[in-house]
Amino acid sequence: MQLYKNKQMDTNTAKELPKLDIPEDWIVGKDISPEILNMYTNFPCRLKAGIFVLCMAGEIEASIDATTYQVKANDFVTILPGSILQILKVTGELKIYFIGYSSLFITSTNIIKSTLDIFYTIKTSPVFPLKEEVAQIFRDHMDLLARTYITCYGKISREVTKHMFFTLIHGLGDLYKDLRTKKTVLGKSEQIAHEFTQLVMQHYSQERNVSFYADKLGITQAHLSTTIRQATGKTCIDIIASMVIMDAKAQLKSTETSVQDIAYSLNFTNMSFFGKYFKRHVGISPLEYRNS
Repeated sequence: MQLYKNKQMDTNTAKELPKLDIPEDWIVGKDISPEILNMYTNFPCRLKAGIFVLCMAGEIEASIDATTYQVKANDFVTILPGSILQILKVTGELKIYFIGYSSLFITSTNIIKSTLDIFYTIKTSPVFPLKEEVAQIFRDHMDLLARTYITCYGKISREVTKHMFFTLIHGLGDLYKDLRTKKTVLGKSEQIAHEFTQLVMQHYSQERNVSFYADKLGITQAHLSTTIRQATGKTCIDIIASMVIMDAKAQLKSTETSVQDIAYSLNFTNMSFFGKYFKRHVGISPLEYRNS
């Protein structure tokens, strides 16, 4: 893989699957060889990083969260953190552009809050076919990022990187919203999943009980839980917790707000309850995470 400054993704051994992350805030690459991609055909990996790929030539057959996709010319691929990826086959003369953002950087930007509006659409349609003229615009944008990365390596502040990142995210948001509006009618399960994620985005800092969201949607808690599991592969608790924890992590890393005040901002009755909740989902205490 030809990555600028010869940086490579960091692979860590985990109990279930190898986890792939990036050792710096962001990285840009192109001309990634089939030989490198073939290194990832023997086993699936869970991504901690956020990955964006633009394919301009050749084809890649890949599995994302156990669903097989054919990635071809003018396809844009968005792989959210936590996704399980496996490369199955690479054919043709491959030409792709690659941007990756580390888990630490994504935590600081609170990406889940930024993408929750289109979360379900991205999860169900991670491979997005672009019109040729739009693909050329994305290619030019990624070329500019690549040149910026090379020229200004080590000199770009995290704040500037965030602005570049959100430019990409908002552009994707428009594309995915357009895709969603082109679908004739959402199925009942899709509609519930979409409305649930919207409600979570609005209320996660005050409400963590699934029953609250079921009441808002006018359905039983059991029906909501089953529907969300089928539609997203996650539980309602997983989705609510991902928002709460992402917000907490962002505050812990990017502000000097006390742990107690962060706990109160997320509607925990006391710091002890917040600490146990955080440790259950992250594996370490809030203070340990802040100092890590």
